[in-house]
Amino acid sequence: MEGQKVPQDIEAKETWPDGAAQESPPAGESGSEAQNAPAGQDGLPDDGQQPAGESRQEVDVKELERRLAEQTALAQDYFQRLARMQADFENYRRRMNREREEWFKYASQPLVAELLSVLDNFERALAAREEDPARVVAGVEMIYRQLKEILAREGLSPVPAVNEPFDPAKHEAIMQEETDAYPDNTVIEELRRGYYFKDRLLRPAMVKVARAVSSPEEQNQGQEKENKENNQTNSVC
Repeated sequence: MEGQKVPQDIEAKETWPDGAAQESPPAGESGSEAQNAPAGQDGLPDDGQQPAGESRQEVDVKELERRLAEQTALAQDYFQRLARMQADFENYRRRMNREREEWFKYASQPLVAELLSVLDNFERALAAREEDPARVVAGVEMIYRQLKEILAREGLSPVPAVNEPFDPAKHEAIMQEETDAYPDNTVIEELRRGYYFKDRLLRPAMVKVARAVSSPEEQNQGQEKENKENNQTNSVC
């Protein structure tokens, strides 16, 4: 009937020649796009090739393996260098210890070599002691001067003593003498010479030191003090 209207909620269907009805494609999608859609499942192409993402992952793994091999070779090279440096240092340390021991062992060799001439002169002087005593004395004096020169070159120098103010840092006082010929606390006699070795005191000088002469009053006070001490000692006994 031409006068009947088609309901609005019924979708139109196309009639194909074989009589089968097929739904029209959804809105917004043309027939050509539906036909060109890939036929494979899960988004894979029909030719069976892997997606480009997996090939990139494989390339990344190979690049990482290559970098790992390079860093491993570099680490081995550094380790070998370190081992060689450690061996060289150990050899150097042993050589330095050996040289230091040899230096301490033979440090006095130059001085001994210079003293050999002094020893020779002493032997000559002793050989002539019965022939000419005066010659022996002259030889000994020459040997003494020679020995002093050798020791002075090595850094030996005497400590000033006589007419010097007493200094306990370089003088050793073993005697005192009351005198008015010298100022108080002045070295008046050297009993044994002291020496410096370069800038270090080798041994102090043994000296006699002047003490000012006491006045009669001081002498009386000292005598009284001495008598008092003696009386106390006798009373205790």
